[in-house]
Amino acid sequence: MGLPMCKNLLKVGYPVTVWNRTAAKTSEIASLGAIVASSPKEVAQKSDVVITMVGDWSDVEDVVLGHSGIIKGARHGLIVVDMSSISPLAARRIAQHLEKVGVEMLDAPVSGGEIGAKEGTLSIMVGGPKDVFEDCVPVFKALGKTITYMGKTGSGQAAKLCNQIICALHIQAVCEGFILGEKLGLDLEQLLRVLTGGLANSRILSDLGPRIIKRDMRPGAKMRYQIKDLRNVLSTAAELNLPLPCTSLVCELFQTVSVMGLEESGTSAAILVMEKLAGQKTGQ
Repeated sequence: MGLPMCKNLLKVGYPVTVWNRTAAKTSEIASLGAIVASSPKEVAQKSDVVITMVGDWSDVEDVVLGHSGIIKGARHGLIVVDMSSISPLAARRIAQHLEKVGVEMLDAPVSGGEIGAKEGTLSIMVGGPKDVFEDCVPVFKALGKTITYMGKTGSGQAAKLCNQIICALHIQAVCEGFILGEKLGLDLEQLLRVLTGGLANSRILSDLGPRIIKRDMRPGAKMRYQIKDLRNVLSTAAELNLPLPCTSLVCELFQTVSVMGLEESGTSAAILVMEKLAGQKTGQ
């Protein structure tokens, strides 16, 4: 998602300096005018706002706090915006380290997937100091359509965990509805048409349904990130002594996709678990 987000920043006129752990991935954005840095430290030295978009909390910690991380190029007044999906506690811990060197941090995870990143229509949920959020609103407007300040540091990540519960359970609901429809001999194209015309309709159904029918397992959002997010949900819930029984079950089902060697596939791969359980293939 980082590539289309960088493109949108360039489109509105921001000078952009980039770094990627896989250097080859910077070639396209460099051709569009971005400067390629040799390290996160160099990005920090050349920027007023540094945005991170990586896989999990350990990746964020490495990029921000590592031996050539952002913190090594930090100066008073620098703003770090982490748009990855990590746990609220990890976001607070990283922010505390940055605060010691005069750097402000916002946690600003997104929802909307690759399509939202490309179209600049992401939903952005932000935690951190409100004055810093207000300073960064113009940057967020280049990346998203719905920009919401959620509260203190970690609040953006907390909102994302809630988002991921609802998305994951909805993905599973679509898979179960389709496997029942297949078992009952329904035409899935007709089923999708009637469902999207009624109360069951949603962006997940309208996107996932056709993918299931066509057996299109290409990633928009990869299953491994869905699994990672649900693990963050459950570890956070455990610290709060909060039971999330449906989320726990869906996490187990999604992890089966990983066991099947398909964690790099898109979320439509969740149907494969239901097919195994039901002994029934869906779609074309």
